[in-house]
Amino acid sequence: MLSGRAPGVDLFWIPLGAGGAALVRFNGRVYEAVEARTERREPLDFYHTALEVRVPEGRYTIENGWPSPDSDTASRGVVVEGPVWSRRLYRYRWFRYEVRCWQDGTIPDVSDAVASPLMVSDDPDLAQRLLCLVPTVPSLVWGRDESNTGEMWNSNSVVAWLLSRTGLDADGLEPPAGGRVPGWDSGIRRRTS
Repeated sequence: MLSGRAPGVDLFWIPLGAGGAALVRFNGRVYEAVEARTERREPLDFYHTALEVRVPEGRYTIENGWPSPDSDTASRGVVVEGPVWSRRLYRYRWFRYEVRCWQDGTIPDVSDAVASPLMVSDDPDLAQRLLCLVPTVPSLVWGRDESNTGEMWNSNSVVAWLLSRTGLDADGLEPPAGGRVPGWDSGIRRRTS
């Protein structure tokens, strides 16, 4: 056991723009206001998801980050990089996202997480399988629906994709009351594509 915690997989629901990212929070609220009006419903809170995976070898955090801050990707456990908005812009670091699988890493703004951590598995074999899948995450264009799932690909898609591919019930996980996780269904549907 590590740090008194048994092997397993925990999910974190982090409010979009937590930790003072005012522009991210503002853009999310504008996007949700437009979506809510189009769908004739009340606006909901947005959540960003991340995972903590514990195996006998150590504790890992799995999270998406954008933009990629510098070329020292090894220091953050980056295993996949993908384009944001357009594959043509990928050469510019500002238009690149990272999928991190970081041993003893941190999840930014985890202290703001709601109804978290949520244990999704205490099976050490599933935890190990999930870790092995992280480098195989599709590097689809963030903010686009390249898979024709009806939702854009983003950080929530990555987490849902990993959980689904591992054999965990990502479809049965619900965000905190009054919230939603854009991109979640894209990750689940991409699983079979």
